[in-house]
Amino acid sequence: MGLADASGPRDTQALLSATQAMDLRRRDYHMERPLLNQEHLEELGRWGSAPRTHQWRTWLQCSRARAYALLLQHLPVLVWLPRYPVRDWLLGDLLSGLSVAIMQLPQGLAYALLAGLPPVFGLYSSFYPVFIYFLFGTSRHISVGTFAVMSVMVGSVTESLAPQALNDSMINETARDAARVQVASTLSVLVGLFQVGLGLIHFGFVVTYLSEPLVRGYTTAAAVQVFVSQLKYVFGLHLSSHSGPLSLIYTVLEVCWKLPQSKVGTVVTAAVAGVVLVVVKLLNDKLQQQLPMPIPGELLTLIGATGISYGMGLKHRFEAGAPSGPQHPAVLKARGQRLHHRCGWVCHCHLTGEDLRPEELVALGLSNLIGGIFQCFPVSCSMSRSLVQESTGGNSQVAGAISSLFILLIIVKLGELFHDLPKAVLAAIIIVNLKGMLRQLSDMRSLWKANRADLLIWLVTFTATILLNLDLGLVVAVIFSLLLVVVRTQMPHYSVLGQVPDTDIYRDVAEYSEAKEVRGVKVFRSSATVYFANAEFYSDALKQRCGVDVDFLISQKKKLLKKQEQLKLKQLQKEEKLRKQAASPKGASVSINVNTSLEDMRSNNVEDCKMMVSSGDKMEDATANGQEDSKAPDGSTLKALGLPQPDFHSLILDLGALSFVDTVCLKSLKNIFHDFREIEVEVYMAACHSPVVSQLEAGHFFDASITKKHLFASVHDAVTFALQHPRPVPDSPVSVTRL
Repeated sequence: MGLADASGPRDTQALLSATQAMDLRRRDYHMERPLLNQEHLEELGRWGSAPRTHQWRTWLQCSRARAYALLLQHLPVLVWLPRYPVRDWLLGDLLSGLSVAIMQLPQGLAYALLAGLPPVFGLYSSFYPVFIYFLFGTSRHISVGTFAVMSVMVGSVTESLAPQALNDSMINETARDAARVQVASTLSVLVGLFQVGLGLIHFGFVVTYLSEPLVRGYTTAAAVQVFVSQLKYVFGLHLSSHSGPLSLIYTVLEVCWKLPQSKVGTVVTAAVAGVVLVVVKLLNDKLQQQLPMPIPGELLTLIGATGISYGMGLKHRFEAGAPSGPQHPAVLKARGQRLHHRCGWVCHCHLTGEDLRPEELVALGLSNLIGGIFQCFPVSCSMSRSLVQESTGGNSQVAGAISSLFILLIIVKLGELFHDLPKAVLAAIIIVNLKGMLRQLSDMRSLWKANRADLLIWLVTFTATILLNLDLGLVVAVIFSLLLVVVRTQMPHYSVLGQVPDTDIYRDVAEYSEAKEVRGVKVFRSSATVYFANAEFYSDALKQRCGVDVDFLISQKKKLLKKQEQLKLKQLQKEEKLRKQAASPKGASVSINVNTSLEDMRSNNVEDCKMMVSSGDKMEDATANGQEDSKAPDGSTLKALGLPQPDFHSLILDLGALSFVDTVCLKSLKNIFHDFREIEVEVYMAACHSPVVSQLEAGHFFDASITKKHLFASVHDAVTFALQHPRPVPDSPVSVTRL
């Protein structure tokens, strides 16, 4: 593209207004390069397939350097710790670690309730996995530990395998808690094994199938599940254990039914703790710039509630009490068939929203695997704690190690103080911390304005998770989102393109009023790739947008040609009959000599046979001549047959949206070439990417009738060539076998 009169300096042209620049372009607009079809482009650019690298060969190499590299890859602490800048980073990591520990202490205790475990096991899960991640993790800013969504999923498993009561009869709480700890720790080991295995085979890409609306809808529904699960602690109720679909509905109905049985002291304790936590969070938000670190409202609430409970002897009234002291490694018992089918979904949910580099997945897997041996339940990274760790000056994984050591100190020296911690306070901490996830309910309003399809994914995910529980809800959400992608590719935007005046840009004529179709040329484009699910829709839309009933013209043409052929055959038969009659004399009688010799009969038979063969040859020649005549341009054209002709002689398929082709796409393109050539319209393709061209070649798309001369580098090249050659491409047959 060039300008004949724009030979001055670029600075001068830059001073021109937009209108003057456009007028300047309109004076002389032309192409400064030759038209390029695919053959010319490959020759000019020296196109060749990219060389393949066999990375599996490097994986199988065995050497000392390779072993050392693998060690550093999977134990990154050996890489960054010797280079740790103590003077620059240690103070920030120390303050950050203490801040995260202060936040993680109450959350660990509270989230253990979500998992259906005694609160102190939340502290174990805040120490062992965090320290393991310090050794194997690669991220310098994320905080690993207990997480609300993970905890409630663990709770759904523990409550189903070790229920609160059987047939409305109370069971031994000590035995129940021991069974639930065994289930949770076994689950942690299995989750860790899954994560390590998936990390080693680089399987973290599966998280890409979980879109952001799906994840946000799922976490919002999980927050509702968490909120409902804490109502029994807020009101001091004893509820039956519900699991499976509609369990949330049953729990809400039971809470409403037993609401008159609420304990006033428990409700007041939860309300006061909740008000204090909300006020402290509001102060932190308001004084964020003035405070060096957030006010530890959760820790202060825990200390105050524990002191009041201990001083007033409210331990039994508030159902408080937890074992203290670190746990030794335990031999895990296999939980059988009912557990393993849950692990896959817990692990899968664990992958949402995290850094899923293979090294990170292996590090998280080892944290859960080793943590499960020490009777921890599965953990994940927390967004809120990660934000605190980064904002308070955290520079490396040392901050996580400091927070884990602080938790260890609490377990060893101060753990016995939590015997008097009211569970209502922990429930209040959980509910207040759900504020961020429950705010995601406002996504419905923003998605309604931005993207209705994403809103549909959000609503289906939220509803399915509420009604079917967390595991089945996630399955339904993933399947629905994938099906919606297929449906959206089946209904792309089809458009006929026109040329924007004085440019080589082509846009939809329905959207751009100044874009005009090039006379005699139709340019068609789809906004999605063509594959088996939408290939038929693509062909139908193409024929509809072209304004020509292609199928009707082809059928009428075949009928007329067949009728024309039959008439010619009848005429030839009639002429042959008249010729035979003219060859025999009129009024001549035929007599048969009985005494004719055998030789005469044979000679007569031979002559008769020759006459029949000659007549047959003449008939076949006549038929062949008739067929050739029917295919001749003067007899088989639409105009000669009296059929309406299309108002364009060339069709250009803009295939720039194609990312891949399958066999159905190849067949569909072949049929488009065949059908439009039947109605005397030549077809070209434009703007194919190199991988698509390679797939076309591999699928044997190009042959004697469709060559790379029909494929152009751009739409403008194809349009220019079509205007210069209104007839089919020279030296290429017009007929193509329809598939």
